[in-house]
Amino acid sequence: MSRKYFSLLFLFISISIFSQTKLNEKNLDKQLLKLQETTQTVGFSVAIVKDNQVIYSKGFGYRDAEQKLKANENTLYPIGSTSKAFTTALLGIMEEEKGLKFTDSPIKYLPELKFYNDELNNKITILDMISHRTGLPRHDFSWYLFPIENKDSLLSRVKYHEPFTGIREKWHYNNFMYLAQGLITEKLTGKSWEDNIRERFFKPLNMSTSNLSIEELKKQSNISKGYSLENFETNEAIPYYDIAAISPAGSINSSVKEMANWLKIWLNEGKLNEVQVLPKRYVEKAINPLMLVGNGIADKQFPNQHLNSYGYAWFVSSYKGHYRVEHGGNIDGFSANVSFFPTDKIGIVVLTNQDGSALPTLVRNAISDEVLNLEKTDWVAYYDKLIAPLKKQIKDKKEKEAESKVNHTTPTHNITEYTGKYNHKGYGTFQIEVKNDSLWANFTREKVYLKHTHYDIFKGFALKGNKVSSDEVGSNFNFQTNDLGDIESVKLNIETTLDPIIFKRSPLEVAVSTEKLNKYVGSYLLSGVELKISIKKDNLKLFVPGQPEYTLIPIKENEFSIKGLSGYKAVFEEKDNKLNVVLHQPNGVFTAVKQ
Repeated sequence: MSRKYFSLLFLFISISIFSQTKLNEKNLDKQLLKLQETTQTVGFSVAIVKDNQVIYSKGFGYRDAEQKLKANENTLYPIGSTSKAFTTALLGIMEEEKGLKFTDSPIKYLPELKFYNDELNNKITILDMISHRTGLPRHDFSWYLFPIENKDSLLSRVKYHEPFTGIREKWHYNNFMYLAQGLITEKLTGKSWEDNIRERFFKPLNMSTSNLSIEELKKQSNISKGYSLENFETNEAIPYYDIAAISPAGSINSSVKEMANWLKIWLNEGKLNEVQVLPKRYVEKAINPLMLVGNGIADKQFPNQHLNSYGYAWFVSSYKGHYRVEHGGNIDGFSANVSFFPTDKIGIVVLTNQDGSALPTLVRNAISDEVLNLEKTDWVAYYDKLIAPLKKQIKDKKEKEAESKVNHTTPTHNITEYTGKYNHKGYGTFQIEVKNDSLWANFTREKVYLKHTHYDIFKGFALKGNKVSSDEVGSNFNFQTNDLGDIESVKLNIETTLDPIIFKRSPLEVAVSTEKLNKYVGSYLLSGVELKISIKKDNLKLFVPGQPEYTLIPIKENEFSIKGLSGYKAVFEEKDNKLNVVLHQPNGVFTAVKQ
């Protein structure tokens, strides 16, 4: 639920014929500065590779706007999903050295990996995971809102991730499948994914300042802050996001100068100078398409940009008649694009410190037009035309939400009754609490203020610093009741290809004194049937003849939920100088009298 988690998708495509004339740097600088101004980008860096040489590398604007620190070609940025090609390239090395086959089942290497159903378990291959054709949607909030450090624990959530279509029927991006690839390399090498990246790529490619975590990034001096363009008006600095265990999908931090060496091996059969970093056979294979993305033509304005496909962690397509391989990257405060034209021997890397930015795509296209000596497109005008309806959509969305609100309604319960722990096995657990007479949802990632909209629906607003921002979290909190009328769950519409994800509620436990618990211990008679209440390991237990023993979870001093049974609770109450236990369940209310 980040502020601008859903970034603009620009499916352009590009390849190149290198102009034999000298690159007109002054003219190119002018174009790039204009794009920076138009997109209101704080800072960015660019490098262009021709054959085995860097022919252009520069920084524009600021890596830190507050301190007026300028960006340059050595400035480090989080590169997001452009990290994926590194992860899959490790598998290319494993293919040569360890006998891995891309057609293998991932479960061959990760027997602990389980999918949602038997069809997925039996049919998914490593190649399906690479090419995003498993039938699984993103389920990104599973790692984004509930990050953890242990890769195996995070991967275990996949078992509860529902697919939205069949295997190999549709292309749909999924970061968890790249986590799985990283773990395969760990199992085959006995080393962490991070150590493999350092040993196999950073060291031979002289990527000496590139690193793999926010903690490592902060130790460097020439690093960029991240910014978010709020409402297309003002850039605000935002915190780094540490993606923790999902790291094989996008944790690399690098500079355009060092990423240029990564591009060189893709333009030179896997070699940097005389060092064979990637197997030549893998490089030849990895630039080919595996799965069509969308409908072939991404933008009717550019009919010669077509057949957009996905290969081995690369998008593959035609750009104005040139074969282009590329990938974008987005993470809080940063956007990136890495591209190359295999037949033209041209590579381009663009890194920027703007959240969900169009600039890397626009700059890449402008450079492609220039260095390939192609017919020039006015990318500034294109962006202005594209962004106008998006601004209108934001305005219309707010107006539509205001119209749909049902006024003068109140929640069906006291706000304390919405508190509790809410869990989904494929995502994680968050807690709702009352603070200063308001409801707050506490996720691993962030804290969200819940504002009542109507009935049992609340809208979430992110906490920015110590203040509630105007940024909506992207989904209403739609609370549901059970047959007893108690709040049982909340629906969050956080995976757009599926029905809302349901998080089951467990009431928060309260402390009850041992003296009070002992008072409830004893035998209770219910229509001639003896029920027994006992204490074991500081928990009240309920025994009903012919049934398993139940654990009673205190939610009030005299009120207990029955663990494992939704819609069941036991309430102890005094009546006529006798202690009763009142059992509330979906089919009625039953009173047992203590003997």
